[in-house]
Amino acid sequence: MTQQVPSTEPELTGVRNFRDVGGLPTVDGRRVAHGRLFRSGHLAHATDEDAAFLSSLELHTIFDFRNAADQKLEGPDIDLPGVRNVNLPLTDPADGAEFWTMVRDGDLDQLRDLLADGKAEGRMIGSYRTIIRHRTAEHSQVLHALAEDSVPALMHCAAGKDRAGLSIAVTLLALGVERDAIVADYLESAATHRRYKVHRSEKSASAYSPEVMELLNPLFDARAEYLQAAFETIEQAWGGVDTYLEQGLKVTPRIRERLRERLLD
Repeated sequence: MTQQVPSTEPELTGVRNFRDVGGLPTVDGRRVAHGRLFRSGHLAHATDEDAAFLSSLELHTIFDFRNAADQKLEGPDIDLPGVRNVNLPLTDPADGAEFWTMVRDGDLDQLRDLLADGKAEGRMIGSYRTIIRHRTAEHSQVLHALAEDSVPALMHCAAGKDRAGLSIAVTLLALGVERDAIVADYLESAATHRRYKVHRSEKSASAYSPEVMELLNPLFDARAEYLQAAFETIEQAWGGVDTYLEQGLKVTPRIRERLRERLLD
């Protein structure tokens, strides 16, 4: 029987944005069960105490959506005995490498050219749309794994906001969770104590100036319009969630029911 974790959120020292997705309501009156689906930022800097807590969750599978460039920057996840680690990059390491180098090392004028006047928000929205359209095989693999044997599961990327956020949202759509609840869970990643720590070169005095941080903010924030862009893409490309799941992700009604058996109270 799956362990029921305490409702109080743990204070993890080296892992940001950790939370249990349990408790979210479905449209038919059920709830996501506690202790079965978790989300977080990367586990590369987890302390021994963090590792002990994560081990107590009796995880079956950790889904890591980072690409090779992310793993080179942050390091590999810590090893948790008995836990299966599945790496499913949702972004190409070559895609945007120059962009993220500029985010870390660019001066104020370069960042203005790159991010000002809505460019940063536009990039985020475009990224969400691209993942929904073109990473159907990866999301299909996740949902089929959860339906088969991969629960309890933890999903993470670097910050636990975008790639993990979308993968959690897709899973919750398959479970029939209320749309407002999906958005509310996603927006929790905007909380100050959850946000990814921005890594900037400190070559210049303006490295962390208020204007620089304002320019970078859309990249590291969780905003409803980003997730809404993903929902709109599902409607535009497939006509609705049911068709997206069945045709795009090859998730049949039987698989959806199996997911509900595994993940709902």
